[in-house]
Amino acid sequence: MSFSDLGLAPELLRAIADQGYTDPTPVQAKAIPPILQGQDVMAAAQTGTGKTAGFTLPMLHRLMEFASTSVSPARHPVRALILTPTRELAAQVQDSVKTYGKYIALRSAVVYGGVHIDPQIAELRAGVEILVATPGRLLDHLGQKTVNLSQVQFLVLDEADRMLDMGFLPDIKRILSTLPAKRQSLLFSATYSDEIRGLAKQLLTNPVSIEVSQRNSVVDTVTHLVYKVEAAAKRDLLTHLIKSRDMRQVLVFCNTKIGANRLAYKLDKDGVGAAAIHSDRTQGERMQALAEFKEGKTKVLVATDIAARGLDIEQLPFVVNFDLPGSPEDYVHRIGRTGRAGMTGEAISLMSVEEQEDLAAIEKLLRIKLPVQEPGEFARERVSAPRGGSRRPEGRPERSAEGRPQGPAGRSEPRREDPVRRDEHRSAYSSRAAAPSTDPLFSKPYIPSGAAMETVKPVAPSARGSKKQIAALFLPPAPAEKQDA
Repeated sequence: MSFSDLGLAPELLRAIADQGYTDPTPVQAKAIPPILQGQDVMAAAQTGTGKTAGFTLPMLHRLMEFASTSVSPARHPVRALILTPTRELAAQVQDSVKTYGKYIALRSAVVYGGVHIDPQIAELRAGVEILVATPGRLLDHLGQKTVNLSQVQFLVLDEADRMLDMGFLPDIKRILSTLPAKRQSLLFSATYSDEIRGLAKQLLTNPVSIEVSQRNSVVDTVTHLVYKVEAAAKRDLLTHLIKSRDMRQVLVFCNTKIGANRLAYKLDKDGVGAAAIHSDRTQGERMQALAEFKEGKTKVLVATDIAARGLDIEQLPFVVNFDLPGSPEDYVHRIGRTGRAGMTGEAISLMSVEEQEDLAAIEKLLRIKLPVQEPGEFARERVSAPRGGSRRPEGRPERSAEGRPQGPAGRSEPRREDPVRRDEHRSAYSSRAAAPSTDPLFSKPYIPSGAAMETVKPVAPSARGSKKQIAALFLPPAPAEKQDA
């Protein structure tokens, strides 16, 4: 089957041909026909199988009747809304809309957080038919009344399971309350959990369910390998693998933002160019790090799970789980960055003893047994290498296992002490420790001086019932006549 057999418009077929595609992927072949017929769709497929084009192409086809070259914003209301969980995925979807819709007079825009809102407001006021957004920033626009969703005909939830994991369900419900009740809704995801099925029942009407592979499975073009290693030795092993295998374009996942920053910094110190990308970085910093990684200027990109969705890197050869994910579904999304579009890829995981339960959960989800091996050559090098290795500061003499400086030929130099100096040191220390304080301030009682005693005057006790002269002190003296009287 080819794209021309799906009934798409010539403008779309021309744009597809420009990208070098001729045949649709399985998820595209199954999703495009029901969407063209106006049915709701719930589709699950492995990451990297073309889900984005699976809903972008039929959506553009159905919106062609509203194409207009008019400059009036009234001729370009929002007719399609695509919600994504991350900024990177929103940008990727927007690029796909522009790529396939370049021969159709439909406007599109993308709004997400981390950047200034004013340019987005100006673009929305000019009018767009297709809006790609993250839930949080879209709610900001709705609160400022800079976007009107009353004419939306298509709603797409991309990577819906990730939006649920990130706690976007309340935001999604608030957004749905602003949409027309009569619309076509599409739900696309890489995993098919029971929570997703529950969300589909609320959003979709008699949906067509599409599963092109086993639920929560991974592509066959990705090879898996797990190294069992101590947690403290993970960075050394990662550096060893990258240098010994001359690995380029390595995407490494950590569970925390602090861990990602530390790993990127230490890899860079080890001579492996690395950059970190996570939600605490500004959008400009994230885009710059991603661009340098794609161009090959940076060997390693260290990311958190926030970047596991939406990173579309062509022919990415390696994905490394520096930390095994706490959720087994995240493993599917992480390694989905490699082995895309039929290309081969390798997924490497570094597992410590504390993470064995996480590995068991991943194997249970995938229904496969991942190969686990000991880093034999690396372990032997680590044992034979002197403690501290190359991290010993320059200029500091190398020390033996007993901590003594090494002389020529690696022999430990014996410690030499002068007995006289040793005894003097001990006697001085003992005398300092045993000598009592001789400061008279602390050893003598307080005796006031004679001058201090003279300045102190005793105060006579006042008689009980005596009157206190208060107001009379402030009155002027009385006239003499009145005093005589």
